[in-house]
Amino acid sequence: MNGANQTVVLEFILLGLSKHHNVEIVLFVLCLGIYLIILLGNSSLIILSILDSNLHTPMYFFLSNLSLMDIFGTSSFVPLMLVNFLSVKKTISFPGCALQMYLTLSLGITECVLLAMMAYDRYVAICNPLRYTIIMNMRVCVLLAAMSWIVGSVTSLLQTILPLRLSFCGNNIIDNFFCEILAVLKLACVDISLNAFIIVVALVLFTMIPVLLIFISYMFILASILRVNSVEGRKKAFSTCSAHLAVVIIYYGTILFMYSKPKAKDPDSDKLIALFYGAVTSMLNPIIYSLRNKEVKAAVQKVLFFSNRT
Repeated sequence: MNGANQTVVLEFILLGLSKHHNVEIVLFVLCLGIYLIILLGNSSLIILSILDSNLHTPMYFFLSNLSLMDIFGTSSFVPLMLVNFLSVKKTISFPGCALQMYLTLSLGITECVLLAMMAYDRYVAICNPLRYTIIMNMRVCVLLAAMSWIVGSVTSLLQTILPLRLSFCGNNIIDNFFCEILAVLKLACVDISLNAFIIVVALVLFTMIPVLLIFISYMFILASILRVNSVEGRKKAFSTCSAHLAVVIIYYGTILFMYSKPKAKDPDSDKLIALFYGAVTSMLNPIIYSLRNKEVKAAVQKVLFFSNRT
């Protein structure tokens, strides 16, 4: 190997849309607004779930975890991305890139697993309502949530450590807005077959299996709803899981769209789609749960009434 190939990479350059500075200004305003909505919406759901005793249920416990993931997930890349939109030199340190990869992977996997846990909660609530409080007690809920966080953290740690051991030979330009693992692996000048294998295994285990569990849960839920005699009873049963179902469809629908669509002729289009996948889905979650749940609306009114009284 010659001297040039021994160059140590200390930082990465995030290319983003450097050639379209006017577009970056528009994206800065748009992404800042989305990020503020994410922080406000998800924080509000967490605070309401703590303050209102009517929301001290398994569903809202899991929802609070989901909101926390959305806050941490977007905060792992959006603030630096906003700074880079306004900067001439768009860089991130090597350790910063590793941390960003770890957080985005960890929280993405954790959300996949947590959505499956939430589907199980809805299955028990509808298919076994008389034993719901016994089966889904607080100890079980904490255990399921902790399992989601641990699985995401450990799996993403392995996926992050392996790329850090690769040689990059001085190639440090990432054609993206943030340190996405596939974009980083493309810069390596050594064999990445082990990394690709680990990613595929993780994708199958922590994306496909949760999807399968969610599908099975909703098959049982649908069968249970169809056995309800009254139309009003069916509507009430379906309303208890409609918000979660909407979040699942949006979350996995965008993943499916991203990875199954033909590669765009303009690579900037793919970058924008990935950007809005990471931000917009986190913004929609609290909106969906707020609009679809009478309990959340009642909790907001109660908190506002108490604030006005004081």
